[in-house]
Amino acid sequence: MVAELLKKGWNIVGTARPCEGRTQLHDLADENQGRVEIESVDICEQEQIAALRARLSGRVFDILFVNAGTANANPNDTIGEVSTEEFIRVMVTNALGPMRTVEALQDLVPPDGLIGVMSSGQASIASNTHGGFELYRGSKSALNQYMRSYAARHAGQSRALLLLAPGWIRTALGGPDAPFGLEETIPDIVNTLLSKRAKPGLEYLDRMSRTVPW
Repeated sequence: MVAELLKKGWNIVGTARPCEGRTQLHDLADENQGRVEIESVDICEQEQIAALRARLSGRVFDILFVNAGTANANPNDTIGEVSTEEFIRVMVTNALGPMRTVEALQDLVPPDGLIGVMSSGQASIASNTHGGFELYRGSKSALNQYMRSYAARHAGQSRALLLLAPGWIRTALGGPDAPFGLEETIPDIVNTLLSKRAKPGLEYLDRMSRTVPW
């Protein structure tokens, strides 16, 4: 997404977890000095979010986009089979951490800006006709619910809010069996993100800007 936004003329502050070491984001920063900055934060750690907010004090961001996701070790476990530790880890990563980040950084986004969060089509309750991936589904549904609450608390404001369902993509999380690659999906994801600007209120959209049923 950072590479695609660079093509479109944007400057980006991206984040990486302290444990990740060097990433492709670091390569992009080296290749685009002055246009890509990297901050270190693990959004599962509340004090690290607060520290990030302090470091970014005084900055203005036209878009805040929070992208975080993980699954339990055996994603096919039913919710009754999931350990308490796995439940907490996935829910904190997929729901609590992103919302804490939104709440902490929201005042850095101007009234005509956009706050977006990476959701999933599997978060859709209406579309869940086959089950499976129960913990992951539930965590992303929780994220959607919390964003609905956030939108309700900020009703009447001009800021655009987005829950983005990118589809099943070949990533570390999506796995090698996913039908779509990054090269064919990232341009659509970024275009949907950018097209939501200046459209106040919350929408739950797929990467082609189509509404996903709640």
